[in-house]
Amino acid sequence: MMIPPLLWTILFYAFCAVILIQVVYYLFFFRKLAFYVEPEKVDNMEHPVSVVVCARDEADNIMKNLPGILMQEYKSSHELVLVNDNSTDESRYLIDELRKTFKQINHIELTQEAKMISGKKFPLSMGIRSSKHEIVLLTDADCVPASEFWIQKMQDAYHDNTEIVLGYGAYHKKPGLLNKLIRFETFHTALQYLSYALAGKPYMGVGRNLSYKKDVFLRNKGFSSINQIPSGDDDLFINQVATADNIAIVIDPQAHTLSEPKRTWNEWMSQKYRHYTTAKYYKGSHKFLLGLYSFSLFWIYPLLIVSILFFNWWMALAVFGLRFIIQAIVLYKSMKKLNEADLWPWFLFFDIWMFFFFIFTLPAIWKAPRKNWD
Repeated sequence: MMIPPLLWTILFYAFCAVILIQVVYYLFFFRKLAFYVEPEKVDNMEHPVSVVVCARDEADNIMKNLPGILMQEYKSSHELVLVNDNSTDESRYLIDELRKTFKQINHIELTQEAKMISGKKFPLSMGIRSSKHEIVLLTDADCVPASEFWIQKMQDAYHDNTEIVLGYGAYHKKPGLLNKLIRFETFHTALQYLSYALAGKPYMGVGRNLSYKKDVFLRNKGFSSINQIPSGDDDLFINQVATADNIAIVIDPQAHTLSEPKRTWNEWMSQKYRHYTTAKYYKGSHKFLLGLYSFSLFWIYPLLIVSILFFNWWMALAVFGLRFIIQAIVLYKSMKKLNEADLWPWFLFFDIWMFFFFIFTLPAIWKAPRKNWD
């Protein structure tokens, strides 16, 4: 059966449409991060800060990463609220030893599981409610600050109306393709949530590096509206309480946190499934914007191939080239700002890879989320 030429023309115009959508996202949203300049702060006031970390069977990470938090260069009052959530390893004894040297540790020992509350929201709630200071800075036990100025840089973003500060939670750079894929996906996610925040449409943060005022948490009754969802203590909570006027971002490399990436494909996919199951609970406008971007990104290369083979190869490549140039510039500047510039030479490969990544993670739409929070 012969396929009518009109169909190839329609598919070419569909290709032009998805390229146009992508160009709009890059020029309206992602450009904001690429060309973002952190505002100079006239008043460098240091606010008292409570760093909150929840840990379950994290003895190794406690020994490896907590010194990076405890040895911060910060002159104002600060504490580390360390919530040990029903650990069965030697975490409690290690914490007791650390408390002998570091008096700023506020240790909370949980010995019972919370009923009807999934994930780590209960221990995190206990940590936030037990904090002494108004500004709360969150990270995970498997994270370490990228510098001794992490607290100072993150709290410096607070102005009169600021209630939430989004940071970047990066992964350690290691050899191998999997490491690059993990880091690019992490960068790609940050490119979206940081750019959306700058555009006045904040929709999520990452618990590896996130700060907000305690009053925001208490005023919105904590995680009560999302207690039944295993994850969401970072993205869903921010999705509910962030506005165009109460949020700021910090992208200074000294304010990043660093985590150990997953070592196997299955571990990484399991982590991604758990994260993506929360997206269905986002606000409708956010789901539309994220969905339209993902939809257009998914169809670029199938439609490009069809247009080259069955319509007009040079017109198809010309249309693709427009997005390619804009994408190359925006990604280079954004990756440089987030200290991920070594990924830029690979960006075309990663762009093609995202088609397969969407296929691999598609089951997260209907897959039941896991109940644990590690």
